[in-house]
Amino acid sequence: QVQVVESGGGLVQPGGSLKLSCEVSAGAINSNNIGWYRQATGNQRELVAVTVNRRNTNYADFVKGRFTISRDNAKNTLYLQMDNLKPEDTAVYYCRVYWNWVTYWGQGTQVTVSS
Repeated sequence: QVQVVESGGGLVQPGGSLKLSCEVSAGAINSNNIGWYRQATGNQRELVAVTVNRRNTNYADFVKGRFTISRDNAKNTLYLQMDNLKPEDTAVYYCRVYWNWVTYWGQGTQVTVSS
């Protein structure tokens, strides 16, 4: 069983920044398919950013140039740096890890962008 725990969400003004963290069980941080998704109220869950094969990173068009995914294997943690946040970025952000043929999700962390 892989544990996936997100943190770092909160309330921020438009144009502000937040950095989300996703701590995963040792080993799973080396996943070849690990990333961030989000779900706004009334919407389906959507891809934000994902790293595939440990080197190819794909970003949704609506976050390109504003969000950056990274990982620290020594800390078993995946990050999402979010800059120039917009009200439409308001959502619950989830970390997703594919490990040993199983997909694991965290419980999510709320991000609210509002003045």
